[in-house]
Amino acid sequence: MTDFPFLDENRLWCQVLPGARRGGAGLFLDRDGVVAEEVGFLHRAADAALVPGAAAVIAAANKRGLPVVLVTNQSGIGRGYYGWQEFAEVQEAILDRLAAAGARIDAVYACAHYPHGQPPYDHPNHPARKPNPGMLLRAAAALDIDLGRSWLVGDRSVDVEAARAAGLAGALHVLTGHGAAERDKVAATSAPGFELRLGDSIADILPLLPALAERRPVKTRG
Repeated sequence: MTDFPFLDENRLWCQVLPGARRGGAGLFLDRDGVVAEEVGFLHRAADAALVPGAAAVIAAANKRGLPVVLVTNQSGIGRGYYGWQEFAEVQEAILDRLAAAGARIDAVYACAHYPHGQPPYDHPNHPARKPNPGMLLRAAAALDIDLGRSWLVGDRSVDVEAARAAGLAGALHVLTGHGAAERDKVAATSAPGFELRLGDSIADILPLLPALAERRPVKTRG
């Protein structure tokens, strides 16, 4: 037994919310800097504010029946800065703010493992910690998501690398959060069969949602 119901035997947070959408392409979202404003190790519910446009994107994905999944590294827990209780309170605040705007998340996956973390989170390269694809793979299995047609939105290079490693169709890198500092690193990456798009914020994924929902490939630009 764990002290929180969504922690598995490896202490990975795996939460599928009631009524979650299943099947087809999915929309994977990093949390801090993409959905929630980046404040540096967010751990107080009072500090949880949505990035402008995030709720509208998620609501649009909801209307098209696309599973929406948060995948977030939480090294602050691994480092001992805060615990799962604070994480849960922040998550509840984020979900409440989204709900007030007519949007909902279908699943949340969080990894606290960190190479220099405190036991039991001191893992040199945990398969769930981005840039590894573990959280995306777990979510896809739980929600029957077609990874080859799915997209991710992230502000760090590790987000893009995790999307590529999981076999996603592509990723949108945004300038919110840590995005501006990581843009050059992200722009230098490429891989056959994987599309990288560069945008300002999560709102730039909106034009791709119809193609994902209609079960057809997103048209590659260029």
